[in-house]
Amino acid sequence: MNAPVERFQDVSFFPRAAKPLASYKPYWAKRFGTAPFLPMSRAEMDALGWDSCDVILVTGDAYVDHPSFGMAVIGRVLEAQGFRVGIIAQPDWQSAEPFKALGQPNLFWGVTAGNMDSMINRYTADRKIRSDDAYTPGDVGGKRPDRAAIVYSQRCREAYKDVPIVLGGIEGSLRRIAHYDYWSDKVRRSIVVDSKCDILLYGNAERALVEVAHRLARREPVEQITDVRGTAFVRRASEAGWYEIDSSEVDQPGRVEAHINPYLTTGEQAAAQGESCARETSGDAQLATNTVAGRADGSRAEGKKDLKAEAQPLRFVPNPALQRTPVARAPRERTVVRLPSYEQVKRDPVLYAHANRVLHLETNPGNARALVQAHGEGATARDVWINPPPIPLTTAEMDEVFGLPYARSPHPQYADERGRHDGATKIPAWEMIRFSVNIMRGCFGGCTFCSITEHEGRIIQSRSEDSIVREVEDMRDKVQGFTGVVSDLGGPTANMYRLGCKTPQIEAACRKPSCVFPGICQNLTTNHDPLIRIYKRVRQLKGVKKVLIGSGLRYDLAVQSPAYVKELVQHHVGGYLKIAPEHTEEGPLSKMMKPGIGSYDRFKQLFEKFSAEAGKKQFLIPYFIAAHPGTTVEDMMNLALWLKRNGFRADQVQAFYPSPMATATTMYHTGLNTLKGIHRDERAEKVDTPKGDRLRRLHKAFLRYHDPNNWPLLRQALKDMGRADLIGNGKQHLIPSFQPLVDGDYQSARRKNSTQGTGQAGRSLQPSQGKAHAQSKSKKPMGAGALRAAEQAAREPTEDVRFRTPQPAPGQMLSQHTGLPPRAGVARKPGGGKPGTGRRRP
Repeated sequence: MNAPVERFQDVSFFPRAAKPLASYKPYWAKRFGTAPFLPMSRAEMDALGWDSCDVILVTGDAYVDHPSFGMAVIGRVLEAQGFRVGIIAQPDWQSAEPFKALGQPNLFWGVTAGNMDSMINRYTADRKIRSDDAYTPGDVGGKRPDRAAIVYSQRCREAYKDVPIVLGGIEGSLRRIAHYDYWSDKVRRSIVVDSKCDILLYGNAERALVEVAHRLARREPVEQITDVRGTAFVRRASEAGWYEIDSSEVDQPGRVEAHINPYLTTGEQAAAQGESCARETSGDAQLATNTVAGRADGSRAEGKKDLKAEAQPLRFVPNPALQRTPVARAPRERTVVRLPSYEQVKRDPVLYAHANRVLHLETNPGNARALVQAHGEGATARDVWINPPPIPLTTAEMDEVFGLPYARSPHPQYADERGRHDGATKIPAWEMIRFSVNIMRGCFGGCTFCSITEHEGRIIQSRSEDSIVREVEDMRDKVQGFTGVVSDLGGPTANMYRLGCKTPQIEAACRKPSCVFPGICQNLTTNHDPLIRIYKRVRQLKGVKKVLIGSGLRYDLAVQSPAYVKELVQHHVGGYLKIAPEHTEEGPLSKMMKPGIGSYDRFKQLFEKFSAEAGKKQFLIPYFIAAHPGTTVEDMMNLALWLKRNGFRADQVQAFYPSPMATATTMYHTGLNTLKGIHRDERAEKVDTPKGDRLRRLHKAFLRYHDPNNWPLLRQALKDMGRADLIGNGKQHLIPSFQPLVDGDYQSARRKNSTQGTGQAGRSLQPSQGKAHAQSKSKKPMGAGALRAAEQAAREPTEDVRFRTPQPAPGQMLSQHTGLPPRAGVARKPGGGKPGTGRRRP
């Protein structure tokens, strides 16, 4: 906790060496210099003096030249290495012609679905098509296909079949092995197989990308590039020189042999096992008895000889780990773990859970081993080979990546008639991060519903103070519309800047999925002083009026540093601060790997104390998840009581969204808790998962207990649970006994994605007006049978007219998002609603 500051200046916590990004000899096209924007047309290429592109990047997002957009970072990193890079953004995928716009790339295609997984970007948690897309000009939906990475790869192959395809981005990272697909409700093959790419780069891939690009520039065949960390590819034969560990089956304990009672004769031992002794039945019982008695009679030497042949003494060997000269073992860097095949995990949920658990154990670059998973059988069989994760970037390399000459604005082709980007062609995702600065990468929280570990990793990679200050000054001086307010200084988590293990050796050896669950690891530094310094330094810059923190805050870490909470609350909160307890009950929290609600209470005390000292009236906005694996109806009821007791009324709620390869998604699919180990017997921990539209709707209804549209559903559920005592008109009741006349409609704050009766998107809570209601005084317990009955009733179809899908009049068009006709008399604002940028909260 009191680590010296000097340790944080210009080095990474991670001890393993890697080839620095700046150590490569630039490619010959470096002579063309830096482009103001990477070209998107032949006219722009001509203006730059290019006859062709060395690399062409294809992305599902609009091109915004900003370090928060992956394709901009990749493009600028390759440009710094001397390559000519063009971008094809959101092409029409109906044919290969749009993919020929920039000509044939000299080296390779770089393909990504964009900053978000294309399926999550296009569908809600209820599998309904969104009518908007925050990464598209004008917030227009439908500009990218489903499973965009696969479709784009196919079109690139059609356009120029001999050009290697390098696949990357979060969609590729989350699908690098066989994975459960929520939208089709089945297990799909690795995206390496489905896309037919030549090589996949997963995670933040600057290091792997630069090496692959230079090796392809030296005309090395892409099939031979198999030793780069952070890559995946297809192999048809085993690799020589590797030690394979077969983990294609779940370990099962063998038969335990009972200890032999030394006071029993051989015949008695045999009788105890339901057998007979051959020598006794042949009349040689006396010989056996004398032998067991141990009489040293020479006439019984033959009997002793027989016993020696049958009985083997116990043999003790020293522990190899404790020997001075360790026993030779296979080196980890030459060891590969064989996962269950695609065909196995597709038909066996236990093996799927096992494969997912092994994958998550092999995510630390310091000790991760290569993985291999077979796809296909017989002549079509091939292995998907996944190398260990890349070595994290050092602070100097992070500064280099974020210090590249980004224009920090969308490409000029997206400008409106005024030449601006804040009107009809505004890109909401860019608008949200327009005045923000990313100060770090990675997250060691390990939340099971989040995929940060699979993509960015759990090693924190931080920028230097000088680099951050330079970007703020650059934003202040160059970005149009800057008013002096920095909207965010953060990353995946707001307050993990420069945190990590106390020693690099421990960090490289650790295999824990989280550094803060079930409690904060004793080896984790929680010193927030570097973060406090950067906050103070930035808010004191000339022209900066306010620095806000918009990234998700890890409050269990924040309470370890009251000085940080004071700085945050008194200078960096704009009236409301969003944090994510996610739930109040131990059942779902243990499956999320989130701290108990007590940590929230401690942070709330500090928040209110420092707000009062500053003379400010500020509020905490907690976020919660409904229908997460491990959540029961009773858990949601208790959460609703907590919300009412604390005076919160949810304006928006969201059900659990199973993203590919996340641990919670595995629980959702298999019903097994992979955090506790995978077994085929009673030792396996089962996880109850809310599935089905009605049960998920009930869970969301508890979060919006105050909405009269939800009261009929909640009344029936409370009666089925034996908690009718919570129905009444007093303050101690959850919902009233009367029912006003309602139309079953709910208008979400995100209007374009709202649905009738159940259109609840997003997850923020707003403090209710007035004092918090009192807690229910009823202590009547709910039996397990009643709970099962309530959940079963919730799963069954309902005849409630509020949830019937209305039929449109003949000739009336259905809306794209819900399939429902537009509401009569409801005016929609163009481009309304807040975008989601894909940045997760901890």
